[in-house]
Amino acid sequence: MDQNESLAIPSDESILDAGAGECQFAQYCSHLNYSSQDFSQYNGEGDGKGIQTGEWNTSSIDIVSDITSIPVKEGAFDNVLCTEVLEHVPDPVAALKELVRVLKPGGRLIVTVPFASLTHFSPYHFASGLNTHFFTHWSKVLSLELQEFLQNGNSFEFLAQEAIYSENVSRQYNGPHTPLKVKLAKRVFLAWLKKASSDASGSKELLAFGIHFVGRKKQ
Repeated sequence: MDQNESLAIPSDESILDAGAGECQFAQYCSHLNYSSQDFSQYNGEGDGKGIQTGEWNTSSIDIVSDITSIPVKEGAFDNVLCTEVLEHVPDPVAALKELVRVLKPGGRLIVTVPFASLTHFSPYHFASGLNTHFFTHWSKVLSLELQEFLQNGNSFEFLAQEAIYSENVSRQYNGPHTPLKVKLAKRVFLAWLKKASSDASGSKELLAFGIHFVGRKKQ
C-alpha cells in the first residue's frame, strides 16, 4: 500500500496492519484509526540462512499474536492490510480466513505477496510465493468481491532482476571473483531480456514479481 491508496480510505476508518513488522505503513495512515499486529518473534538475524535484515524492531506492535488467531472480535476493522506476509506463515489459508473474520462486512482487504521469492527471514519463510489461482479460488470461498488485482512485472523482468542479483549470490557462495566473460554474457542477456520484455504478452501469468489484491467482504 502506498500513500495514494491509503488516502483513498475515508478518514477515521479503522485499519489493521497484519504482520506489520516495523510498521512501515503507519506513516501513510495518520488519518486512520491504525492498529498493528505481528507475532514479534523475528529479530533480524533468524537462523542466518538466506536473506536477513540484520536488525528488526517490532516494539511498536499493538497486538502481539499469531496471525491465524488475532484476539479481537469478528468484524472489528473497516480495512485490513497484509503486505508481504503470507509467504511467512505456515498456513496462509488459515491466515487469510482470520483476516476476513476480523473484517467488517463491506470492509476492504488489501494483500500483497511475492509471486516468487528467494528465501528470506528464515526460518520464518514457508512459501516462495502465491499466484493468481490462489486468490481466484479463495476470494470466492471467503466471499470477497474482487476490487483490484495487479501482477507486477513479467517473466523477463523477473529474470533480469535475478541475473542482476546473481553476482551478489556468487560473491556470497562462490567467492568474490566473477570472470569477465560471465559479466559480458550477463550484459548481453540483460539486453535481450529488455527487448523481450517490451514484446511480451501475457508472460506475467508465467512469472512476475508479486501480486496486489484488494477484495471487499460481501455484506
